[in-house]
Formats: sequence, structure tokens, C-alpha cells
Amino acid sequence: MNSIDLVTMTLKNLLRRKIRTMLTVTGVLIGTASIIIMVSIGIGMNEGFKAELARMGSLNIINVRPASQGMYMAPDEGGGPARGQSEQQKLDEQAVALFAAIPEVEAVVPFIEVSGKLVAGKYQAHTSIQGVEPGQMDKLNLTVREGRLLQNGDDLNMLFGAEITNFFHNPSARQYAPAEIDLMKDRLTLSLDMSYGESRGGDSGGKSPKAYTVKATGILEGGNYENDYNVFMPLESLKKLVREYNRGRKQNETIKIDEYSKIMVKVKDINDVQMVQQQIKDQGFYADSLTDILTAMQKTAAGIQKVLGVIGAVSLLIAAIGITNTMVMSIYERTREIGVMKVIGASLGDIRKLFLLESGMIGFFGGVIGIVFSYGVSYLLNTTGFVLFETWGMQGGTGNTSIIPLWLAASALAFTSLIGLLSGYYPARRAMNLSALEAIKKE
Repeated sequence: MNSIDLVTMTLKNLLRRKIRTMLTVTGVLIGTASIIIMVSIGIGMNEGFKAELARMGSLNIINVRPASQGMYMAPDEGGGPARGQSEQQKLDEQAVALFAAIPEVEAVVPFIEVSGKLVAGKYQAHTSIQGVEPGQMDKLNLTVREGRLLQNGDDLNMLFGAEITNFFHNPSARQYAPAEIDLMKDRLTLSLDMSYGESRGGDSGGKSPKAYTVKATGILEGGNYENDYNVFMPLESLKKLVREYNRGRKQNETIKIDEYSKIMVKVKDINDVQMVQQQIKDQGFYADSLTDILTAMQKTAAGIQKVLGVIGAVSLLIAAIGITNTMVMSIYERTREIGVMKVIGASLGDIRKLFLLESGMIGFFGGVIGIVFSYGVSYLLNTTGFVLFETWGMQGGTGNTSIIPLWLAASALAFTSLIGLLSGYYPARRAMNLSALEAIKKE
């Protein structure tokens, strides 16, 4: 019996009992769709976590901070140094060189962070100024909405985060009102003395705070929580302002810049972030990254995904039992036909192939329809189910509650076809073992 004959007979046998075949295929459809939808929701959660964290900053950047900022973290957890490292290392040029020597590191960007006061007409803002080398701005994954990034040769120039105007306010106004300023055009004044622009009372002989006229080079694109409220300035220019501010002040009033406020280590591959972060911690530094949060979120998502997958697998198991039941019933109904096939020369292998092909086709067709149905359900979840899943924090930043990648659909189809073949194994063996003479005699 050639392959064409086997396929033709299989299709005829399946269509002979249309209702039963449709019901069995429906069982496979439901099981397939259950697994795909459940797993796709887990994938959607995972991608949502990544997208949401990406808005907080780059996932392949490690922040190395001073001990004063990292002491709240438990040792060997989060950003704390590994066990055995009791001495907190300094964030200086030696540390920069140490991090740059790690093979997986793409760039090392040191920062000096200083609090300052900006004045634009009647509006004032207290903000954090990030001193950075202009030549390394391209390593920070920054995109400007207006203007340009800092460049070599810039002096008293600033790059503003997208939301920095929200910090500006009119101190003489009775009620709060949004600041009506244009950072790119308005005259901006910067002082490291927080009392700048305020009345100094009767102390007219006091030294007036020094102020500098600064110019905006650009405004960053919004959506990155880490940089939306930052102000960037050339590192050497900021150091110069700090030295001038410290001149003539008491030791406890000066701004310390003998070491960096933080160092950002950019890793080439996001999969190496945790390894590089551990190496930095092993050197006695405090280090943290968004992958710490992502790892915890992924563990939660994986646990939920397993539970959802098991629920779907139960549905598919029930479908497999249905296929077996259908094929066994088919043997009882076709006992005489099987006997005739044996008498006219059909081999045991042909009979086995016939029944396995029937059960395999049920699994295959059920899987195909189940995949189509899954894409439809996924579309509905991503549209009508938006509010519900966003409330649970599962929507994330992708806009999709359910994501069905191609590999998931292909794996589901292969799995249902295999389930169909396995479900038909026992009925096929039963058909092979029937006695030809007894089968012919059966009415």
C-alpha cells in the first residue's frame, strides 16, 4: 500500500464519521489554544517587564556607586560587595581603568553629581547636575528631542532632561502654576549656592553667591525615567565651578569632588551584565543594574507561566484521551474491514500506519485550527483586555498582553501532531493484533 493510498483511506475514514471527528478535533483545538494562550500571556508579561524597565534606563548598564549610597543593600544581594570584601574601594581613575579592562565591557563613563540652582527669569529650580565627558555622551543611549548632545569644546553648556521644566517654579507666586519657559531660548543662570536669588536679610556684607550664565545645547527625548529629570554638563566645566565655589569656604561647607559620584559601566551583551556586575562587586565596589529587578520579575513571570502552561497541558491531555477513545471506537466499528485488509494482503505495518496517520491528522488539524483560534484570542486580549491586564501590571510597556512568537506556534503544532501519534499507538497495536479470520466473521 503506497503513501497516496494511505492518505486517501485516512481522509475517507475521518470523513465517514464527521461529527465524531469534528468533536475530537475540537478537543485538540481547545487544548492547543489553552497552552498557546497561557504561554503567550507569560511571554507578554516578560516582554512588558523588559519594556517598562527599559524606560527607567538601559538594561545593559551597571551603576557603580559610593558606599554611602549602597549601604542599604545587603551584602552579596542587590548592589552590595561580595562576601569577603569589607573595604569599599574609591571611585577614581584607577577604578575606571579596572572596569575598562573587563573584556565584556563596552564603555566606562564616570560622573560627578552636584546640586545646583537654575534661574530663568522669575522661575527657579533646584536640580541635580551630572558632570560627564562630552565625548562619551553617545555611550549613554541618549536621544535629543531638540538641539544636540554635549560636544567637546562646550564649556558652560547644558543638556536638559525632557521633564526638567517641571522643577521650575515662581517662588513669589501664591499658587503653583507651570513654568512658562523655553530652555533653548531663555537666559539661564546657574549657581551652586542654593541661596542664590533669595533675600539675604540684614547680612548685606555677606559674600553674594556667584552665578554663571549657561546655555542649553539640547533637550532629551522623554520616556526614560533615569534621564528625564537630569541636567548634563561637561565634566571639566563642572569641576571648575566646584573649585571656584569651594574657594575660601570652610572644610565642612565645600563640595567634595576628589572621587566620582558614580561610574556607569556599559556591557556589550545584556546576557553578560550579571557576570560583569558580580566581578565589580568582587573587587569591593557597590554595583547595581536594572537586570537585578528584571531577574526577579522574570522569576515571577516564569512561575506564573509554568502554572498557566500546566493548566493548558491538562486540556491537551484530555484531548489526547479523546483521540485514543475515538480510534478505539473506530476499531470496533471497522473490525470486519481490518480483517478484509489482512486477507487481501495488507501488511501489519500498513495497518499500523493507517491508524497512526488517522490519529496524527486529528492532532495536526486540531493544532492548525487551535493556532488560528489562539491568534484570534490573543488579538482580543490585546485590544479589549487592555484595562484588565494593565491593572494587574501585566501590560507593561509593549501594549500587548499576549504575544505569540512564531516558535511557539510551530512548537504547538509539532506537539499536537506528536500527541496525536502517541494517542493512536495503542489503537494501532490493537488493530494489528486482531485475527483476520475472527475479524471477517464479525458482523
